[in-house]
Amino acid sequence: MPDFSPTEYAVPGFVLLVLIEMIWAWRNRPDAYEPRDTLTSLAFGLGSTVSGLIFGGFFFLLFLTVWEYRLFDLGPEWWAVWWAWPLCFVLDDLKYYWVHRAGHRIRWMWAAHVNHHSSQHYNLSTALRQTWTGPFTFGFLFAVPLVLLGFHPLMIAICGGFNLIYQFWIHTEAIDRMPRWFEAVMNTPSHHRVHHATNPRYLDRNYAGVFIVWDKMFGTFEPESDDENIRYGIIKQLGSFNLLWAVFHEWIGMLGDIWRSPWKHKLSYLLREPGWSHDGSRDTSDTIRARWLARKAQENQVASENPIAGEQEPA
Repeated sequence: MPDFSPTEYAVPGFVLLVLIEMIWAWRNRPDAYEPRDTLTSLAFGLGSTVSGLIFGGFFFLLFLTVWEYRLFDLGPEWWAVWWAWPLCFVLDDLKYYWVHRAGHRIRWMWAAHVNHHSSQHYNLSTALRQTWTGPFTFGFLFAVPLVLLGFHPLMIAICGGFNLIYQFWIHTEAIDRMPRWFEAVMNTPSHHRVHHATNPRYLDRNYAGVFIVWDKMFGTFEPESDDENIRYGIIKQLGSFNLLWAVFHEWIGMLGDIWRSPWKHKLSYLLREPGWSHDGSRDTSDTIRARWLARKAQENQVASENPIAGEQEPA
């Protein structure tokens, strides 16, 4: 089977869609694009491509070695087994859900993934804001079960490429909602806007790549609310367009915490959730969300006890 990289063929389409969205933004949402932010996102994409070229071959050879120990064999013409392709695509997307969720819940992995969330703007160029340091988090190991099941590494890579292409178009505010049946099953701009939000109700929600059903199955789904404007970025915003700071700031912060912390807590700063601190002086997404839920519960209680006052409460 000839080598095939779907993302390479999709690049012209990416560029065209970004230009179309820029025209839409110029007419409808002038604040959707910020030139320096967009340039930073494009630089991220270029650096990520270089990183992929450097490390991709190593991972592919590693997976080929693991594939020799596969439990099931699709035969010498594995690429012609038609039913294996959709099955591989679905399982690869399930794998993506878990590696993505880990990227938000393990600080070592978040140090690489935070790059994708660091923009305070949400547009198609944000989709290109990909990590340079992802290979160092060993997230690729989540694909090992697929290899052991008998899916050829090239099949997995192609399915992953189409997964990445799908996720490009959902990074936009130009599309409000898709049809209800589509929103129920697939990841959409509405669902993914939630994922990129810093609002307490939205933190660490909607990890899906293609199928939003994973979030609904595993309790991490949150619908977009029309009653609350979304604030994008990260809890502690970068405050800079410096590319190297954007790439490495969380690695620097994490290593600093490990260096300064007592010995018994050093590993926790590596493996616990972002924001965790041994003295409880910082907030995690869980504590921020819990505080918000407690406040909303109190507001609802006040509203139920005094309906007239409740109607005057701010949203």
